[in-house]
Parts: sequence; C-alpha cells; structure tokens
Amino acid sequence: MTDTLFVTGGTGFLGRHLLAALCRAGLAVRVLVRRPDDHPWLKQYPNLTVVQGDVLDKRAVAEGVAGCRYTIHAAGLFRFWGDAETFKTINVGGAENVMAAAQAAGCERIIHISTVYLIGTPPEDRVIDETYPPQPADPYQQSKLEAERVTLSYAERGAPVIVLRPGAFYGPLGHYAFNRLFFRDPMRGLIMQLNRGRYIILPVYIADVPQAALLALTRGQPGEIYNICDAPIAHKDAFDIVCAEANLWYPRLTLPDWTGIAAAHALEGLSAITRREPFYPLNLRSYVYNYWRVSGEKAQQALGFSPTPFSEGAKRTIAWYRAGMPETADDVACAGS
Repeated sequence: MTDTLFVTGGTGFLGRHLLAALCRAGLAVRVLVRRPDDHPWLKQYPNLTVVQGDVLDKRAVAEGVAGCRYTIHAAGLFRFWGDAETFKTINVGGAENVMAAAQAAGCERIIHISTVYLIGTPPEDRVIDETYPPQPADPYQQSKLEAERVTLSYAERGAPVIVLRPGAFYGPLGHYAFNRLFFRDPMRGLIMQLNRGRYIILPVYIADVPQAALLALTRGQPGEIYNICDAPIAHKDAFDIVCAEANLWYPRLTLPDWTGIAAAHALEGLSAITRREPFYPLNLRSYVYNYWRVSGEKAQQALGFSPTPFSEGAKRTIAWYRAGMPETADDVACAGS
C-alpha cells in the first residue's frame, strides 16, 4: 500500500481546488477523468496520474483505486434542473461503484463528498446539526441522500467511510449556483432580494472543502458525518458584503416570494420547449427560500476545520472576477507547478 490517493470528480469546480490542495500537501494523486484531452491543465501537476474513465465504469474505478491508501469521492451531478433518473444513475450508481472498489482495495480512509442541502427544507427557527432527519426537496437532493445511504452502508460493513456535507460552494473558478446568484449577477447589475433579504444561505468557500477532506483523512472517524460550512448568513448581509467589496451601487429589487415563484413557473414552461435549464429554475426554492441555520461545530471541534469568513472569501472571489475569471487562480496554483 502506497500513499497514493484516488480522486473522482477532479475536473469539476470542487475537484480543481481539491487536486491543487492535494498536490500542495505532497500527496501522489490518481484522478479519474472522462476526457483527459479536454483538461490540458492537469499536466501542471507532476505528482498526478490520470486514469481515463468515469464513476459508472467499474473497471476504470477499480484500476484507479488499486494500491491507493485513500479515496476521495467528489464526483457527482449537480444542477437545479434535470430528471431524477439521470441524477440517480450518476450520483447513486457512482457512489456504489467507488465505495465497493475502495473497500476491495483496502483503502484506509474513504471520503465521500455529500451536501448539507439534502436536508431539503430546514426548520425556520432552529439550528440543525448532522442528526437532523433529511427530507429532500428535489431529484438532486434525493439522489445525494441515496448516495449517502449507500456510502454509510459500507461503513456499517466495516469500511472506513467518512461523509462530508458542504454548504453552498463559492469562489474562484465557479460559474453556477451561489457564484452566479451572489457574485456574477450582482456584478452585472441584477440583485434580487426576496423577503427583504431575510432568508439565510449557508456558504462555504471552495478551498475550505479540500481543507476539510485532508483533515478528515487523519482525524475523521469512520461512519461519521460532518457539516462543512461557514456561519449562516442572511441574503441581505451577503449582498451588503459583495456590494461593498465590489463597489456596486445598483438598486436592489426587493420582491415578494410569489413573484419569484411565478417567474420560475413561467421559465420552466419555456424550458419544456427549449430543453435548456431556465435562468431561475423552480428547484431554487429549497436553496433560496429557506432559513439555512446549520451548525458546523462538529467539524470544527473534531477535525480542526477552520472556515474562511464570508467577507474574506467574497474578497478573493471578486478579485478573481475582476482579473477576468482566469482558468487558474491563486487558490488552484500548485506549489512547484
């Protein structure tokens, strides 16, 4: 057994930061990639080996994990719009294949990247932790819950599996979800506040997730779940920070909830014709129209995880936008590359 670490999902938003962090930590990395030729930047990492394939290819997964000491399963399909069967095939089937291969290979730690948003609809007046029962609100969330259950079933059979549940990713190299709603759209003059900005979002700076994964490799307890997030923040407060940092003075559209829902319904109807994701999908409700008061104390106490404050993460993210959104950023620059 070597110190090599097997990674899935290495070319996505999270994966690019994850590979860089693992390189900086001096680990030898083996990454599963569907189309390596589409990602020439992988060549900047001298201690990285590419295995061609995807998480639904059992042979490729087994080849990738063979002889590895650790596995981090970060691959998954995330969209606000899509069919349940596709989410299930990729997220649940992929988790099953990776867990089975990692257990058979005798990995000492297997990290599964889940999401705190599988909770679905959090209570308005309560801070929730890892014990709160999930009630997924859309097909993506349901698939992530099923994938997590598959993963934890391996822990029950003795596999050293650890689950990380990050909040909403944001940061350099991001173009979707939180990045678009709280950075890209405001910087283009579109700021929409619902419920006077009182709803609460749960951000996590993208580079913090690799930090948590590395800590979990040595400090995480098999079979445990850890929420990985910064402090919850109201939409108005998040917009205040972004606007101040980016020197934005656009007026904010403060709209009642029903207008956003009505617009989403109309856009969904149009998407049934165009077959393209609407600008505001209806499934945004669970993520945006809620009070995501979630505790990350367990990860901070047990793993030593230290989240980047939103004010600092926003500063770095805006600097990346202002630099022209380069395909590499300080946070993804590998030492020695």
